[in-house]
Amino acid sequence: MYSKEESLRIKKEFWIAFAAAYPRKWLLYDTKIKDVSFKFYVDNKKAQVLLDIENKEDEKRTIYFEKIESLRTILLEEYLPDAIFERNYYLESGKLVSRIWVEQEGISINNPKTWPDVFDFFNKKMTAFEYFFFENEDYIKDLKINT
Repeated sequence: MYSKEESLRIKKEFWIAFAAAYPRKWLLYDTKIKDVSFKFYVDNKKAQVLLDIENKEDEKRTIYFEKIESLRTILLEEYLPDAIFERNYYLESGKLVSRIWVEQEGISINNPKTWPDVFDFFNKKMTAFEYFFFENEDYIKDLKINT
C-alpha cells in the first residue's frame, strides 16, 4: 500500500509520461456542449475512456444520451465495438450522469510496466471516440433535432 503522497507522485508521473508519449490536444472538456465531456480514467485495476453527460437537467441529459444511443450501431460497428452505454450511472459522489465508455482491465497505475499498454489504449480509444463525435457533432449538439 502506498502513502497518499506516494500515490499522488505516481499519478503525476503517469500523466506526465502519457503527455510525453502522446503530446496532442485531446477534446476532453472542449465539446462545446455544456456538461458533456470526454475523460481518461485509470486506477489499480482498469483504464477507461469515458464520455460523461452530466447535465443537471434530467431532460437535457436524457436527450443527449438518447441522441448518442441512436447512433449506437455506428459507434459500435465503426469506432468502438466494446463501448458500454449506461443511461443512469451514479458516480461515487452520488451524482447521476449518463455515461458511454470503454474499458481495459488487468493494468495498474502503480505498475509502470503496464503504462505503455494504458497509453496505447487511451490513444486508440479516445481517438476513435473523438472521430465519432466530430462526425456526428452537429446532430448531437442540436437539441431541436429529435432522435
